[in-house]
Amino acid sequence: MKIVTAAEMRAIDRVTSERFGVASLTLMENAGTAVAEHVLAAYRSAEKIVVFCGKGNNGGDGFVAARVLREKTKAVQVILLTDPAELKGDAAAMYGRLPMKAVIVRSSEELKSVCGSLVADLYLDAILGTGFKPPMTGLYAEAIGFLNASQSPVVAVDIPSGADADSLHPQEGLIARADSTVTFTAPRPAHIFSSLTKGPTIVAEIGSPPEAIVSAQHMNLITPRDFASLIAPRVEDSNKGNYGHVLVIGGSLGKAGAAAMAGISALRTGAGLSTVATPKSVLATVAGFHPEVMTEPLPQTEAGSIAANAAARIQELAKGKSVLAIGPGISRVAETSEMVRALVQKTEIPIVLDADGLNAFEGRVSELNGELNGKGRMLVITPHPGEMARLVGGSIAEVQKDRLGMARKFANEHALIVVLKGHRTLVVHPNGEAWVNTTGNPGMSTGGTGDILTGMTAAMIAQAHAKNLNDAMPAVCAAVHLHGLAGDVMRESVGEHSMVATDLLRGLPEAFRRARKSAQEKFVAWGG
Repeated sequence: MKIVTAAEMRAIDRVTSERFGVASLTLMENAGTAVAEHVLAAYRSAEKIVVFCGKGNNGGDGFVAARVLREKTKAVQVILLTDPAELKGDAAAMYGRLPMKAVIVRSSEELKSVCGSLVADLYLDAILGTGFKPPMTGLYAEAIGFLNASQSPVVAVDIPSGADADSLHPQEGLIARADSTVTFTAPRPAHIFSSLTKGPTIVAEIGSPPEAIVSAQHMNLITPRDFASLIAPRVEDSNKGNYGHVLVIGGSLGKAGAAAMAGISALRTGAGLSTVATPKSVLATVAGFHPEVMTEPLPQTEAGSIAANAAARIQELAKGKSVLAIGPGISRVAETSEMVRALVQKTEIPIVLDADGLNAFEGRVSELNGELNGKGRMLVITPHPGEMARLVGGSIAEVQKDRLGMARKFANEHALIVVLKGHRTLVVHPNGEAWVNTTGNPGMSTGGTGDILTGMTAAMIAQAHAKNLNDAMPAVCAAVHLHGLAGDVMRESVGEHSMVATDLLRGLPEAFRRARKSAQEKFVAWGG
């Protein structure tokens, strides 16, 4: 799903009407109806509903929502924060269709008088939409102050009033609080990055055809619809060979668990087979974690890591495999790092590179490239901000300041897919197209969750490869989304403080179920 700016959203609405013949009044009717549907589904016990409306099209959406809710027998009151003569176009038309008289508020004194005795089970914030640019002043600011002081839930229409829709960062200043938000057609950057809503954000399709939805930012929201075919029920006549074979290269003395977690997470994510190749001294430890994971011993250094001369053996093991995952628990021993670089430069099958596999390229980043012998080769890297900082020779603060720009630049220069982990993990293609993930939570800030993601990413690529799908992006996006969703599932049972990496494996079955269900639902939603 495209992420669009406020200006692009206005252009989409215009093109929808002018080129595709969908009347702007129809778009507004559909938008307000979607808000009402959300209220009726999520706040069933709310009987008295108050709708604060501004003079623009956001207010028009509010008028429609008020009318539909009134038709559903709710007790609805509309507070119009302007003189009705100020209403124009579609907003004026929808105001004229209200089945009840609105309370007109033109001054601070009138607002205080109305709000002094106002009681509601739910408020709708239809004061300002995505075209607003801060700061907030005047009567609208006072109305937002009232909403923020209220104890009743608030549903934002399109966006919480006072927010800058185009912001890529958390925002300060006066912004209406929101317990949920219903926006339309496509999210704006602030819906994703600014943490504006305590609960869910819902995107409702209101009539714009896909051809009208254009984003010059080349930025997208990951949704289960994007990878529905990869998580669909399997055909009855299938076997393990239909779902790919993942080969994990990792582990070292004291870090055997990382490779084991990557290996089992590949199976839990649907790969038909998973093999972990690891130093021979820790092989028994790796094999002891999960009997379903196969193992292969590799020559080792005195430090108990994989030796440089293991590269030839790994090349043999890679024959017939679907994807190679390199890095979990592999260590930063110089000889092992040399082996990693050699593998990446010679291996033709898809590679997922993480952890110390990435650190092997610190100061030698010119050797990290998706191009192999002049041909494209799928290479996916999954750094956290610290690893990304080491790759680019900068600081974590510099990476975090411009996560999207940094990931795009690196993906383009090195012809690979970057999965930059963190809050709102980014998946960036070499051509600059970016996908943003909204699943996951702070409970996943614990050792080993990255190793789980490595195995999951490899597994999804293996399954896409087995289905002869040429585009790797849906597979990578699927792994990232399901990884975070498994964390969200487990937060419900173990909380954020007690979560450990292997809890994600327990959450994966429910994550798959929820993703399949979400792919079929009418609205796209996240959060809450």
